[in-house]
Order: sequence, then C-alpha cells, then structure tokens
Amino acid sequence: MSLFHDLKDAIGSDWTDYTEHSFVTQLGNGTLPLSAFQNYLVQDYLFLIQFARAYALTGYKARTIADIAAASSGLATIVHETELHRRMTERWGITGDELEAAPEKIATVAYTRYVLDCGLRGDLLDLHVALAPCMIGYAEIGAALEPALGSIVEHPYAEWISEYASPHYQTAAQETIQRLDRLAGDSITARRFDELVAVFRSATRMESAFWQQALIFEASVSR
Repeated sequence: MSLFHDLKDAIGSDWTDYTEHSFVTQLGNGTLPLSAFQNYLVQDYLFLIQFARAYALTGYKARTIADIAAASSGLATIVHETELHRRMTERWGITGDELEAAPEKIATVAYTRYVLDCGLRGDLLDLHVALAPCMIGYAEIGAALEPALGSIVEHPYAEWISEYASPHYQTAAQETIQRLDRLAGDSITARRFDELVAVFRSATRMESAFWQQALIFEASVSR
C-alpha cells in the first residue's frame, strides 16, 4: 500500500465527498449549467497560478537533483494545464489579460494559500501531501468520467474530461503517488502520519469547497 492510499483511507468519506461531489456528477453527465462551469474554470485558472508557485517551491525545498527534476516536471504539467483554461475561456470572449485580472474568490484564496503555507512552514513531504489531492484527484475524476464521452453525443465538457483522463495527466498523477512514497521512505512514525493526514484532509476538504463555490455562484444567478 502506498502512502497516498493510506492517507485516502485515513480520511474516509472526505475523499469521495470531493471526487464524487455534485459538481463532478453533473459535469460527468453533462447537466452542469454552463455558467457554473465557466465560473469554476476562471477560478481554477487563478488557482493554477498559485499552484504553480507551490510547485516551484518544491524545487526550492528539494535537496537532490531527482527531486528538482520532479519539481520541474510537475510545474510543466501545471503550465500545460493552463492552456486548456485559456482555450476554453477565449471561446467565451475572455482575453488572457481579463482572465488573469479576475478577482480570486474566497475558496480559491483559502485553498491556494493553505498549500503555500504548508510548503513554507513544513518540509518537502508536507508540501507534496498538500498538493496531492489536486493532482491525483483530478486524474481519478478524469478516468471515472471518461466513459461518459462514449455514451453522450457531443458531451459539453468533453474537452475538460479528456484533459484529465489523458495518458499525460494520468502518468503525472502516478508519478506524484510514487514521489510521496519516495519522500516518506520506509518508516513514518504514528505521530508523523497523523500530521500528514491532517494536511491531506484539509486540502481535500478545500477541493470540495472549490467545487461548491461554483454551485453557490450558479444558485445565486439562477434566482
């Protein structure tokens, strides 16, 4: 069993609350209102800017060439991911400058600064555990939703699902799982494991809050 799976087991339903959130379910079956998805995607772009900063911090925290190379690879994956956001928002008439100038919402700020804070006050493993729910969770969601692309003609969110179900992203997620195991080594004390569980749980709950933020927006504009 890997550290990731141990952490996932330790937080119980918090993980499925995130990966099977109503936002994800609606996105998968194609019923998610476009305005909710648009609101989410703009915020997710702003999230990725801060997430990229956090991955850059893993390079600073690294002590070996292997970990520095892993930081570079992870950062490249995030930068590549932002291209999806730019393509889709440009179709809605949002320019790159407008996208970057959009205000961050509360859940966006809370999650991204939490991850950065974990990296600043903790070690490299703390930071990677805080980053893990996003990278690994999106791969899990992408793989789970991909079958819908074959059953729903002209799926409105096919491009998003395909990005996270892609071999490139799935490989990056597997590398993240392996990196956690390498950083953890063969022996983690019970106390250290509990510390990592607390970080992982908080980051996972913030992922759920990020989905919910978009649904709350949709509810407010639908009144």
